[in-house]
Amino acid sequence: EVLQVDLGTLEISSTSIKLNWTCRFPDACQGMRAMCRLAEPSSLPCEAEEVKGEQMLHGQEGTFTCSPLQPFTEYSVTIDLPPNATLFSWLFTTEETVPGKPEKLWLDPDRGSLRWNPLPSCNGDIIGYQLSITARNAGDSSALEMERLRLNGSVTEHRLPEHSPGSSYAVTIRGLTAAGAGAALARDFHTGGSDTPQPQGISCRSVRDIAPSQGTAVLPLRPIARRSEAAREHQLIVAATHNGSLVESLCSGEPQLFNATAYVAALLNLSAPTDFVLGDGSRGQGQHNAALRPGWDYTALLRLARLSPQAEKFTCVCYSFSV
Repeated sequence: EVLQVDLGTLEISSTSIKLNWTCRFPDACQGMRAMCRLAEPSSLPCEAEEVKGEQMLHGQEGTFTCSPLQPFTEYSVTIDLPPNATLFSWLFTTEETVPGKPEKLWLDPDRGSLRWNPLPSCNGDIIGYQLSITARNAGDSSALEMERLRLNGSVTEHRLPEHSPGSSYAVTIRGLTAAGAGAALARDFHTGGSDTPQPQGISCRSVRDIAPSQGTAVLPLRPIARRSEAAREHQLIVAATHNGSLVESLCSGEPQLFNATAYVAALLNLSAPTDFVLGDGSRGQGQHNAALRPGWDYTALLRLARLSPQAEKFTCVCYSFSV
C-alpha cells in the first residue's frame, strides 16, 4: 500500500531492467533502497558476474534502472525500507540476444559429414543453426552447388552432398536464437586426402557461334536435374561480367543483384541437351533474352533451384564469353 511499481511501463532489454515506482505516502518512504541481484549463482559455460545494482530512492516517484546485465539471465529486484520491511520483490529475466560464434566445425571423413559442437544457451535458447555449403567438383570447375539449410537446435551433424574425390567445400555455420542469427564460423574442406589439390576458383564453359552484328551467341546447354528428379524449370541468368565472386552470389539467388547487375534471359524446361540462342530478343513474363552488346564481357549462368521450408539448394553451370 505504501509503494506502487507500474509493471505496465516496465522496460526489459538484454542488458537492463528499468521500472517506475511511486510512493503513496512520501513520509513513510524515507530511506528506501532498491537492489538488483542474480537470482541464483551462475555456472559455466554461461557464467554471469554479480551486478552491483543498488540505489537509494528519494521523493514521491522515480525510476530504478539495473544495468549492465547479462542476456537471458534471471535477476531479482527488491525495494526495501529499513530496518526490515520489503516493499517490492520480483524476478525478471532479461531478453535474449543473438548467440555467440560457434567454436569448432570439422569434417568427419568416415561418416562423410560436417560436425560441430553445440552452442550453449547463454544468450538465449538455441533454436537452430544456419548452415551454408558451397561445393565445387574437381571434375567440372564450371559447376557450382550451393546449399542453405536451417537445422534444428538439437542437430550437430549434416551429411555433405556426394561428389568425386578432390571436391572442395566452403562452409559457414551460425547459431540462431529468437533474437536472430549470431556471428558465423567459416571453414574450407576438401575430400581425397591432403595431397589432393583444391579446385582453384570457377572456370566457366565456352560458347559457340558468337555473332557481334546480331548480338547473339549459342550456348550448348545440358539439363542439371538428375534423371531421378521430375522435370524442373532451369533459369538462364546473364551478367555483363567475368567476376567469379559475383557468379557465386548470382547462383545463391541474392535478389539485390538482379535488375542492376543481372537479368533472367529465359526459363527453360530442359530434359535433353539443347543449343540455346542467347540474345535473340525474345521476351516472357519477368524475362528478356536481350541482344548482346559488342565489346562487352558476359557470363551466363544455367541455374536450378530446389526450395523447401528448411533448405534452399542451387546448382549452377556457368558459361563465359566476350562479344
